[in-house]
Amino acid sequence: MQEKFNKTLILLVQYFKRDWLKIILWILGVGLFSAGFVPAFEEIAKGQGLQGMYETLQNPAMIAMIGPSSIESAADYTLGAMYANEMLLFCSLFSMIIAVLHVVSHTRKEEDLGLTELIRSFQVGRQANSLATIIETIVINVLLALFISGVMISFNTDTISVEGALLFGFTIAMAGIIGATIALILVQIMPNSSGTTGASLGIIGLLYIIRAGTDVSNPDLSLVNPLGWGYLTYPFTENNWSLLIFAIIFSLVAIVLAFSLEGKRDMGSGYLPEKEGREHARRSLLSVPGLFLKINKGTILSWLIAFIAMGMAYGSIYGDMASFIESNALIQQMFTASSISIEESFTSVIMLVMIFLVAILPISIVNKLFAEENRQHLSQLFTTKVSRGKFYWTTVILAIFCGFIGILLAAGSLGATAIYSMDNSSMELIDFLASGYNLFPAVLFYTGLASLALGWAPRLGKVVYIYLGYSFILSYFGDIVDLPEWFLNTAAENWLAHMPTDEFNPNAFFTILLISIVFMFLGYFGYKQRDMVEGA
Repeated sequence: MQEKFNKTLILLVQYFKRDWLKIILWILGVGLFSAGFVPAFEEIAKGQGLQGMYETLQNPAMIAMIGPSSIESAADYTLGAMYANEMLLFCSLFSMIIAVLHVVSHTRKEEDLGLTELIRSFQVGRQANSLATIIETIVINVLLALFISGVMISFNTDTISVEGALLFGFTIAMAGIIGATIALILVQIMPNSSGTTGASLGIIGLLYIIRAGTDVSNPDLSLVNPLGWGYLTYPFTENNWSLLIFAIIFSLVAIVLAFSLEGKRDMGSGYLPEKEGREHARRSLLSVPGLFLKINKGTILSWLIAFIAMGMAYGSIYGDMASFIESNALIQQMFTASSISIEESFTSVIMLVMIFLVAILPISIVNKLFAEENRQHLSQLFTTKVSRGKFYWTTVILAIFCGFIGILLAAGSLGATAIYSMDNSSMELIDFLASGYNLFPAVLFYTGLASLALGWAPRLGKVVYIYLGYSFILSYFGDIVDLPEWFLNTAAENWLAHMPTDEFNPNAFFTILLISIVFMFLGYFGYKQRDMVEGA
């Protein structure tokens, strides 16, 4: 046993030295995002704000997005209850995703790059790296929990109790640890780091979709979902610490399972073997489009299936929304007065969320070209007569095509399922498709940004993901915290109309379309001239 984990402490110290800046940004970023909106929520709670927000968040569509509340009447709804209701689930998701990326990059990715083999050439146990990584992740999350709790307590707000703030912080930290343990298991199963990342994020997405359905139909079923052990702790109201015990037990079992699996596998391989190729390649691989389609096939198919599943999951909620309206006189009056149906209101919000997901696919396709270039997989092709323009435009066109198909599947599955679930639908399928394709320029905008980075500064390609996340946060929380319009407009989606609640805005639509095309051509000129980055 000691031999397997030999030099773990030394590795752990080295990891803290190496990751100190990343750890600070991690804690500050997630911590301030999780705890820093208390003053904004105080403004919302003034007057009849709490009661209005309580009624709004009780409709099935909102429950599917942010989870339920333990409060049963608007009179008992407090600032703390509202804060946990709106923030806890999303903050937990962010924490899980960051922990997954950290664990995969420090374990399987280092195996793929040969760094683990180099470290094991010294007197280092074969499982010391994994143990050091998981200990580091746990320590970071504990510090994150204390930071979140401290920031919330510092606001000295009546209903933000010390116990509730501590539970809020440790719930987010526990979500991060759960994400890390899921990733550690998949590190052993999947054949490479990219597969591990995709599978880990896919499981988190699947857990989120499942809990959306159980939260609406039967919240008790959400208690068997690892995500439910977070937001169902209900900080500031029930303060249910016992769910964290389930999370701790789950994490311990997952860690033991991961180490057991790691002990029986060879370095650089997984329990799922990489698929062997054909003895002779198909004719389609003799062309650049065929090759790039083959390289991206797994990513494209995974995301397209995810778009359909997400659309169907949200579409199935529309039937419950009609029942909710009929049972609540206040909400019925609110939507009647605004002349906007709850279906239209929800569609404009949920379509925005789905477009952010759709935008990930074209960005990843464009970034894939640089990844293949960096891994020297295209070196032989660079020496042939195939021009750089062929590589570039094939990739960009494939990305645009996938963005177009992604919207079709996401909006189409949402609309078809929604219409099927409603008895008397006020919307038709064309309304859902129009709402989706109205945001197509935003997808092209992110594709253009990724293309620009590919042409001039390819190492900045992943920064586009950060801007996408920033835009999502602005779009999702912008209305809640009443940010100024100029600030909201730093996100591309906010320039466009949000159909079907808004009228189509052709000026914004074609302006973003034009800017996106300009970015793509600027990226092309850069890609033609820059030096190739191979094996750096």
